[in-house]
Amino acid sequence: MADTLESQYDQQGHDEKQTGERPNVQPPLVASRHEKSFVRRVLMAGRVEEGGIQPIPLEARTNTKYFNAFTIWCSINTNILAITFGMLGPVSFGLGLRDSALVILFFNLLSTLAPAFLSTLGPKTGMRQMIQARFSFGYYFVYVPVVLNLATLTGFCVIICVIGGQCLSAVSEGDLSTAVGIVLIGISALLISFCGFNVLHFYEGYAWMPALVAIIIAVGCGGQQLKEQALAEPATASGVLSFGGVIASYMIPWACIASDLTTYFDPTKRLVSLALTLFSYRIFAYSYLGLVVPTILLMTLGAAIGGAMGNIPEWQDGFNSTLVGGVLGAMLSPAGGFGKFILVVLAFTLLANISGTMYAITLNFQTLVPSFRLPRYVFSVIVTAIIIPIAIRAAHDFFLSLENFIALIGYWSASFVGIVVTEHFIFRRANHTSYEAAIWEEPSKLPWGVAAIGAAALSFALVVPCISQVWFTGPIAVSTGDIGFEVAFVLSALLYLPLRYAERHFVGR
Repeated sequence: MADTLESQYDQQGHDEKQTGERPNVQPPLVASRHEKSFVRRVLMAGRVEEGGIQPIPLEARTNTKYFNAFTIWCSINTNILAITFGMLGPVSFGLGLRDSALVILFFNLLSTLAPAFLSTLGPKTGMRQMIQARFSFGYYFVYVPVVLNLATLTGFCVIICVIGGQCLSAVSEGDLSTAVGIVLIGISALLISFCGFNVLHFYEGYAWMPALVAIIIAVGCGGQQLKEQALAEPATASGVLSFGGVIASYMIPWACIASDLTTYFDPTKRLVSLALTLFSYRIFAYSYLGLVVPTILLMTLGAAIGGAMGNIPEWQDGFNSTLVGGVLGAMLSPAGGFGKFILVVLAFTLLANISGTMYAITLNFQTLVPSFRLPRYVFSVIVTAIIIPIAIRAAHDFFLSLENFIALIGYWSASFVGIVVTEHFIFRRANHTSYEAAIWEEPSKLPWGVAAIGAAALSFALVVPCISQVWFTGPIAVSTGDIGFEVAFVLSALLYLPLRYAERHFVGR
């Protein structure tokens, strides 16, 4: 139903534009419509969502399976990507299991608030996340966060493809190269993301089940050795905050696509205000739990694996060979051939994450180039063609690539969240009806965006000295550790207040 309504909505606007541009050329237009009708029938037969970034009309927001908000986030995060991030605590920051687990717990509980809240605005406004951002960044300046978001999402897809490829290579004991494994993961994700919202939600509703079973089996095979934790130095504030920044960099970027995955839910707008309030709490709770529960558990498991790895030669050898895939392969080795099968399952559990991420990437591409009226599924193919070669290159020095990548994404996304949340609560009085769908693509009626982009840019004057990474350590971070994302969030919000008041005073919108 949602697919059909969106296709009709998208086609109506497209046909009107075509008619306005070429009113006197009727025969080619008719032929074009016949061709598009045939293509549409083929696509809809395969449940391919053809629409894109246009606001979803209220009559198309009919999905009442609100629990899907939990299952889609749970499936996206129930895989070995979170295990990989958890391993960074002991492997890269020298933290013990207890300290790593505490950092994972508290930083996840805090940073999950942003994506869970922004998930509630998707059904209320019917707008994708970066379209909502136009109401603070403006029509043109929103291209800056869109480009950064594309880079972030693409980076996550690259990481996922590398991890999946390494797992498949570990299964074959080197007979299948990591590069071939990356191609298999990338193509498989394309097939799912190609189809769109309904198929994605259906797949994500069940994908977490085999993932959970496979992870439990892996822990059952190697869990007895997790107690062999290496002795760690006492935790330092610098190590704790730097690892906390990694955790936040995993979670906060979900806020930049949160509404993309919830726009078709029925907001019960036609009911009383109490029902709308209860709906918001329900979507928030489902999203929050779907994000935080699997992430905390699996990151903690990753920290335990990383802490024990140095005392277990087989695990260390596997890590040296194919990193995360090699460690998991060593854990599953007592199960023989069945263990290899489980490792394959673990590799393909990553599809739940990458397919949802690729779906959001295609929507961001459409926001970036709105003049090109290409359907969303075309961008799925383009994205896959970009991701696969980058992933093959990144696999050569994976953990260094991972650390360099996550060092960048947390800062800008925290700044973005600080600005859009301030806009929503302060300037729009938490009123979702102030996001007028009628002006979503009218630059003259949207804010200029100077306040938003100015606040984000100015905040980095203090963010940069607070960065602590392998390639750069700011003067403040030398003593405090990496507090870049905290500063980016708070300072961007504070700077946005006077700048936005000034913008509204001089521009009137």
